[in-house]
Amino acid sequence: MIRQRPRTRGGDHAAATRLRLAGIASGQGPDADVDALDDFVFEQQLAKVLGPHSPAHGRDAAEVRAALAERRGPERLLDLMLRTGPYGDGFGARDGLTLARLEASGRAADLGALEPRLPELLRTPSGRIELAPEPLVADVARLEARLPALAREDGTGVLLLVGRRDLRSNNSWMHNVPSLVSSEERGTLHLHPSDARALGLADGEIALVRSRAGSIEVPVEVTEDVMPGVVGVPHGWGHGEEGVRLRVARSVAGANSNRLAEERPLRPLSGNAVVNGIEVRVARAGAAA
Repeated sequence: MIRQRPRTRGGDHAAATRLRLAGIASGQGPDADVDALDDFVFEQQLAKVLGPHSPAHGRDAAEVRAALAERRGPERLLDLMLRTGPYGDGFGARDGLTLARLEASGRAADLGALEPRLPELLRTPSGRIELAPEPLVADVARLEARLPALAREDGTGVLLLVGRRDLRSNNSWMHNVPSLVSSEERGTLHLHPSDARALGLADGEIALVRSRAGSIEVPVEVTEDVMPGVVGVPHGWGHGEEGVRLRVARSVAGANSNRLAEERPLRPLSGNAVVNGIEVRVARAGAAA
């Protein structure tokens, strides 16, 4: 339980609450000294912003503390960052922004037109944005050799599985929120109309998707959002597995697309596991293999 505390000097109740939570998270308990926590956060930021690229570089930390002594909490941090930022006054080093100046001007300031910062910010050997690094360029020939097979015009019935995301789904943790899973089915197999016709599958039917590694059953959603020869299944589903204790998510369990991922092939250039472009076969669930 979090006990109520007086506001920090110059701060607000919300800021004090956040600091108390920080005290609890750091093991100091609900009775932690809020002002001491505020000073700790401030000192951490102060040590970062007086570096060589700051307009306040060279200023004594004690002078900066004294200049901000009348403020506490978020306002003190905001004033510190404004004054040591690229448009700040550097605590008297130049004419620039301060929190007091913003407050006096109606909390707005015209900083002028945007200024170009390239190429001096680039740290590449060429001084340019390298859109075609040599390792990628050298790998193009291998990709070109693979393109005929990727076109899937050989009549083998092999499709390429890709993952996808859903607007109301972030990995798996939003699947236990009733309002986010209460509408239409979202863990579906995206299938192009031409492939759906060839496979004899229609919207809402259950498809069996098989790879070398495993298989899943998933509802079909016929859509032109995928290319012919490509199918898409969202990741993060499969809450029907043994041991899952998410009541809402279990009611809309969906299919675990990880069951289709293969462990053997690795991407030649990066060495990462292949999780997209997996070769699969699709058929109506229950049909003879």
